[in-house]
Amino acid sequence: MIWETYAFAKNIHLYRHGGLNLVYDVNSGSLHLLDAKSYRWLEDVINSGAENRPAAGGDLTAAERGEIAREFDQLAREGTLFNPEAELPPPYPEKETPLLKAVCLHLAHDCDLACRYCFAGTGAFGGKRELMSLATGKRALDFALARGGARATLEADFFGGEPLLNAAVMRALVAYGRDAAAALGKTINFTLTTNALSLDEDLLEWLDMEKIGLVLSIDGRPAVHDRMRPLRGGGGSYAAVLPAVLKVARRRAAASPYALGAYYYARGTYTRYNTDFDRDVLHLADLGVGRVSVEPVVGGGGLALREEDLPALYASYDRLGEAYLAYAADGRPFSFFHFNAGLDAGPCLPKRLKGCGAGLEYAAVAPNGDIYPCHQFVGRSEWRMGSVYDEPSPPPPEIAREFAGAHINAKKACQNCWCRFVCGGGCHAANVDMAGDLREVYDLGCRLQRKRFEVAAYIRAREALAGGAA
Repeated sequence: MIWETYAFAKNIHLYRHGGLNLVYDVNSGSLHLLDAKSYRWLEDVINSGAENRPAAGGDLTAAERGEIAREFDQLAREGTLFNPEAELPPPYPEKETPLLKAVCLHLAHDCDLACRYCFAGTGAFGGKRELMSLATGKRALDFALARGGARATLEADFFGGEPLLNAAVMRALVAYGRDAAAALGKTINFTLTTNALSLDEDLLEWLDMEKIGLVLSIDGRPAVHDRMRPLRGGGGSYAAVLPAVLKVARRRAAASPYALGAYYYARGTYTRYNTDFDRDVLHLADLGVGRVSVEPVVGGGGLALREEDLPALYASYDRLGEAYLAYAADGRPFSFFHFNAGLDAGPCLPKRLKGCGAGLEYAAVAPNGDIYPCHQFVGRSEWRMGSVYDEPSPPPPEIAREFAGAHINAKKACQNCWCRFVCGGGCHAANVDMAGDLREVYDLGCRLQRKRFEVAAYIRAREALAGGAA
């Protein structure tokens, strides 16, 4: 490598965590465990400039410095450290219309809860309370299958509000979708996102039979959940939803932690009311819920996360990482979604550049058939992309171009960020809501993402050490 010109800050991340000295190579995705002398030497090179490389390491002997430099040079030759920056292709070729791979069907713009942080305004998305008709649902699936082109598999999520307020239409759409996809030589993988209030035994059996993935909304400890997710008529909902969550956890104990197949996840939201959210994750894990995802609130008024909350949130991730390892060692493993870091595989480069694909590879359909870039943009007239009742056509080019251009190469804050290929530039809706533009980033969200990945990489290092792979 050419030490003198290498951009260390953007291309490697050197950090200490849990007693380990770690360096993450951004361009190869490789993680290395360093001894104390190598860490100190590399830290000096980064901080004092590559031109001072011969003197790096302070009190190290010349022989030690030479050995360390040779080892790093060898890793560079192998392509696992100090990897050069690749010439990045455009995520979406200019004349190419991306193929739709996922659609979110808003079966119900209504809900039986009144969650305090709900971005959908307790289910109505800023409009009237309504349910999707079977006819509109069929049009939505036909639209998605057609827009998928030659893609063999479509992902379809039933969403709301609370989609189980429209359970009969959901059942009919699964049958219709499977037949419509089969006629085209395709398949549809269905997912249901639900508050679990209406998950009775009959419905659970049908969901298992149809191999439908489940995302179950529960925030953790009873006091936290009940404060944030009250019933529409008042009172807490924890006691009403927990039995169904536990049933699913028992029935799907072997479900994939990577959201594949007939998986499940208990999905919560943390706010500044529970910056100790690790206790909520462990509360669920102790009850036998083995698949947990807890996300930071975006917006939320008085519940919104603030700069001064970051130390407490970081400490929660640190504690959760250690608990994750301890539970596994004790024979009680659980999966925390954000700790599933794909260091040895993960998304391809174009996927890392463009992020989630909202507005291009992903779309949401409201109960009236209106199409939006994703579920978090539904109901915002400025982001409406047409209707499933329109004649088949690509999305309005002005909106599609905005999303196609909102990749990490176009975001100034991403250019020198070591975590850029992990998050893909962050959530589009969060960036719009909190930073005011698709091409800006929600800074607090970025910092939480970086922390999550640091802990996830640390966990992988600890697992490798325990398995003798390091």
